[in-house]
Amino acid sequence: MNIKQRLLNIKESLPEHVNLVAVSKTKSKEEIMQAYLAGQRVFGENKVQEMVDKWEQLPKDIQWHMIGHLQRNKVKYMAPFVSLIHGVDSLKLLKEINKQALKVDRVISCLLQVRIAEEETKFGLKTEELEDLIASDTFKKLQAVKVVGLMGMATFTQDTKQIAQEFSHLNTIFESLKSTYPKTENFELTVRSMGMSGDYKIAIQCGSTMVRIGSHIFGSRNYN
Repeated sequence: MNIKQRLLNIKESLPEHVNLVAVSKTKSKEEIMQAYLAGQRVFGENKVQEMVDKWEQLPKDIQWHMIGHLQRNKVKYMAPFVSLIHGVDSLKLLKEINKQALKVDRVISCLLQVRIAEEETKFGLKTEELEDLIASDTFKKLQAVKVVGLMGMATFTQDTKQIAQEFSHLNTIFESLKSTYPKTENFELTVRSMGMSGDYKIAIQCGSTMVRIGSHIFGSRNYN
């Protein structure tokens, strides 16, 4: 099966309210164009330089999502074009995104990354840190970012019950924040980004509205 067929199969399996981010990290421009020509417009990258290179060479109606851990010193390179930043895990990073967005006269949409997995390696904010960030005067003054949702990654495990519990926990946090904090110019929760190739079906059952799928579309990752 080729990239186009795999992509269309996944799209057909997704409910209407779930958006697909095709994870194109390590993939060639030719492979991305196969998905593009099959109708995909949203692609996710986890390295800023790789995303910048692809943005420069590929069609300009592609929406690029930054899905990896983001260092503050790299924000300036993608500020002119990035559509959504998934992994915002500190107020410091949000302030830097705001600073760089102001320079290019844009408002950049962001997701706050919540730590739901038991693994020590996963990034993300704890619930109380989320609340502190959203309630802070510093956040309220940021005019060039907009927090539009939450992102979370489940533990890498075969235990589907645990995965479902972690995704459900994110959904509960989402609903709680949405009902507690009124929407403002820079805060309006609509996106629940959870679920990757191995667990996206569970994520959708637990309330996901955005899934990040790579290997099920492009085949296994290239490590070169």
